Amino acid sequence: MSKRSGGVRLQCAEATDWGCCFLALPPAARVENDGGFNLAWTFHQSFHSASGLFASVGQQMGVGFPASSSSTASPDAPRDPYMKYVSPEVAHHAVETRLPGQGVELREKGKKKVFKLKLKIGNPHLKRLISGGIAGVVSRTAVAPLETIRTHLMVGSNGDSTAEVFQSIMKHEGWTGLFRGNFVNVIRVAPSKAIELFAFDTANKFLTPKSGEQQKIPIPPSLVAGAFAGVSSTLCTYPLELIKTRLTIQRGVYDNFLHAFVKIVREEGPTELYRGLTPSLIGVVPYAATNYFAYDTLKKVYKKMFKTNQIGNVPTLLIGSAAGAISSTATFPLEVARKHMQVGAVGGRKVYKNMLHALLSILEEEGVGGLYKGLGPSCMKLVPAAGISFMCYEACKKILTEEEDG
Repeated sequence: MSKRSGGVRLQCAEATDWGCCFLALPPAARVENDGGFNLAWTFHQSFHSASGLFASVGQQMGVGFPASSSSTASPDAPRDPYMKYVSPEVAHHAVETRLPGQGVELREKGKKKVFKLKLKIGNPHLKRLISGGIAGVVSRTAVAPLETIRTHLMVGSNGDSTAEVFQSIMKHEGWTGLFRGNFVNVIRVAPSKAIELFAFDTANKFLTPKSGEQQKIPIPPSLVAGAFAGVSSTLCTYPLELIKTRLTIQRGVYDNFLHAFVKIVREEGPTELYRGLTPSLIGVVPYAATNYFAYDTLKKVYKKMFKTNQIGNVPTLLIGSAAGAISSTATFPLEVARKHMQVGAVGGRKVYKNMLHALLSILEEEGVGGLYKGLGPSCMKLVPAAGISFMCYEACKKILTEEEDG
C-alpha cells in the first residue's frame, strides 16, 4: 500500500499497518526505485540510529510496532521494530551502516563514571576535627622544605638568603635535611589544625546570626572566631611547636622527638616547653583573626560575585592563599620575635625578656628589615599552605557529610 504525504509517496512493506508513513521526514534527493522513494536515506542522514528514532517516536506518539514481521529477513540481521515496514535489503543496509564515531562516543561515555566517596560520621564535631587534621597533615607536608628554609632565615643560621640556606642544607644533609622535623611538624600540625578549624567553625556558626535575628556582637563574627581558634590551638600544641623548632635548628643535639622532650625537661625544666608562649599568643590572635576574617570575607564576595552557594576546590585554594598572604604580611614581625625567643641562648644567642624586648632589640641591631627577614620564603610557605589547608578542609567535610554543615 502507498500513501501520499506532502507530495511524497512513501512505500510501505505491508498493507495491514502503515503507521510509519505519517512520520515527518526531512527532504531527500529523489532516488529512482520503481517510481518511489527509497527509505534508506533516512537512516544515513539521521543523527540517531534507526531503532532509536522509531522507538522514541513510538513512545511519544503512541505508534505501535509489532514484535514480529511477516517480511523475510536475514537471520544475522538484528531484530528491530522498524524492519517490518521496509524491504529486507534496505533494512539490512540501514542496520549495518553506523554513523562515524557514534559507537566510540558511546563506549567512551560508558567508561566515564563519576566516583563520589561518602563516609558517614554522625557527630558533626568529629567530622570537623577529622577534616581539620587531614588538612593540616597534607598542607604542612607539601610545604615542609619551605618551612625549614624559613626557620633558618628567621634565626640567621646556614645563610642570609633563601639560596644560601638551600645550598647549605643540600651540601650537609641532602634532601632529607629539607624535611627535618617534618614528622614532628605533622604530629603538631594535625591536632593543632584540627582544633583550630573546629574552634573557628563552631564559634563562627554560634556567633553568626540566623536569618531574621539581630547581630549578636558588634564586630564581625569571623574575626572573633578566628582569634578564638588561634588561641585554642596554640595553648594545646605549643610544646610540640617548640620541640619542632629545636629539632630543626640544633642538628645533632637531639636524636628524635622523645629525646628532645626528655632532654629539655631534664636540663632546662618543664617551663622551657612554653618559652615564648606569651608572644605566640599575642602574635597568633591578630594572625588567626586576620586569616579567618579574610577567608570568610573573600568567600562571601565570591558567592555574591558569581551568584552561587557552592565554591569549588580551585577557588577555595585561591581564596585561602589570598587570606594567608594578607595575614602573614600583617603579623610577620611578631612571628620573627617568637622564633628568636624559642631558640633561646642556643649558640650564644641573646636571651630576650619579653616580646617587646625582642622586637626592639631586632629593630636596633638589624633595622626594619630584620623584622621582615624571611618574609619571602615565609609567604612562599604560608600562602600555599593556607590555601591547601582550607581546600582540604572543605573537601573533607564534603566527603564526611551528606550535606554541608555550614
